[in-house]
Amino acid sequence: MENILKGKHIVLGVCGGIAAYKSVELLRLMKKQEAEVRVIMTRNAGWFVGQMTFEALSGLPVCSDMFEEGQDASIKHIDWAEQADAAVIAPATANMIGKLAGGIADDFLSTFMLAVTAPVLVCPSMNSNMYDSRPMRRNLEVLRQDGYRVLSPGAGELACGTCGPGRLPEAAEILDRLTAALSPKDLKGRRVLVTAGPTREPIDPVRYVSNPSSGKMGYAVARAAEYRGAEVVLVAGPNHLSAPLNVTVVPVNTAREMAQAVFDHMEDTHIVIKTAAVSDYRPAAAAPQKIKKTDDEMVLRMVKNQDILKELGRRKKGHILVGFAAETEALENNASKKLSQKNLDIIAGNLVDHPAYGFGSDDNKMTLFYRDGSREAVPAMTKEALAHELLDRVVGRFLTADG
Repeated sequence: MENILKGKHIVLGVCGGIAAYKSVELLRLMKKQEAEVRVIMTRNAGWFVGQMTFEALSGLPVCSDMFEEGQDASIKHIDWAEQADAAVIAPATANMIGKLAGGIADDFLSTFMLAVTAPVLVCPSMNSNMYDSRPMRRNLEVLRQDGYRVLSPGAGELACGTCGPGRLPEAAEILDRLTAALSPKDLKGRRVLVTAGPTREPIDPVRYVSNPSSGKMGYAVARAAEYRGAEVVLVAGPNHLSAPLNVTVVPVNTAREMAQAVFDHMEDTHIVIKTAAVSDYRPAAAAPQKIKKTDDEMVLRMVKNQDILKELGRRKKGHILVGFAAETEALENNASKKLSQKNLDIIAGNLVDHPAYGFGSDDNKMTLFYRDGSREAVPAMTKEALAHELLDRVVGRFLTADG
C-alpha cells in the first residue's frame, strides 16, 4: 500500500484560537506526506497566524472570505467540498463547534462544512471550563452522532493559565488519525495479535541477555492493522517507542512473560503476527544480587526457552499465523524450515546483517514464504509501508469477504 495521504486533497480549517500556530506544523506534516492541502481560515484566525504562512507552506491560495473578489469564492466552497478527500478543523473553537452542531453557515468554513461529504476530523481547543461546559459536551455529542470524528484534546497548562483538558492534540496525533480515517477498513471486525521487540533474560538484578531488536517492525504492523479497522493487541518487549493509538499494549520483559501474554490472548484472535525477537535461551538461574567481578572467567549456564511460535502453530484453530525469520545466512533454507516446522501461513524472512535493514533501522526488505510453497521478494521500503504490504498479503490470500 502506498502512502495513504499521497495525492489526497485535504482541506485544513483554522479557527481563531491561540493554538492556531500549531496548525502550521500540521500543514507541514501533511505536505511531507505529499498531500495536496488547501487552507480555510476564519477571519479571527488571522489575528493569530498570518495568511501568507499557510500559503507559503501549502503552495496554494488561502480562503478566508465568502466573497473574495476575482476568485469565484461564492461557489468555491462547493468545489472544494466536492474535491476534498478529507477535512480537518484544527483548532476547532467553541464557536465553530457550536455552528457545526447547529447547522449554521455564516462564513466560508462553516458553509464548506455543510457541503463536504468526505471524512471530517474536529480537533477541539479551548479553555478547560469551556470544554467541560454542558453546551460544549452536548455539541460534541451531536457532532459524533452526525459522523464527525472528534479528537479528544490534550490536558495540561493552557495559555489562559488554567490547567486541564482543552489543549489542541499534537500535530503528529492529528496526522495519525487522519491517516486512519482514509485507510481501507479491510480488517474491520478482525482481532489481530502482534508481538514486537526483544525479550530480556535476567542474569542478576542489573544484567540480562537480550538482542538489538527495536520493536519498530512490530509497532508498524500494529499501527497499520489499527488503521485498517482491526482490534489490535500488541505484546511488546522493552523498547522506547510510543504506543500506537487505539491499540492495547501488553508490556513484557522475558520470553516466559511474552509466551503467557500471547497464549492468554490467542483464543480471541483471528490473525497472529509475531515479529518479536525472542531469546532462545535464558540463564538457568538469575542471581538474587549483583554478581561481583572476582574471577577472570564466568561460566553462564543457559536453558532453552519455549518456542512461542511453534506452540502457536500447534494450537492454531483457524488462525492466520505469520512469523518472522531474522537470519544472517541461508535465508531461503532457514525460513522454509521454520514455515513447515511451525505450521505457519506466511513467514517473512530478512537478513539482519545489512546495516540499512537490520535491527533498529527505519527501513526493511524481506522475502515472503507462503504455505503453498510460493515465495515473493518485497523490495526495500520503510517499515510502515512494509507493514501494509504484509497485511495486503494476509487479506488477499487468506481473508474472504464473508469469512
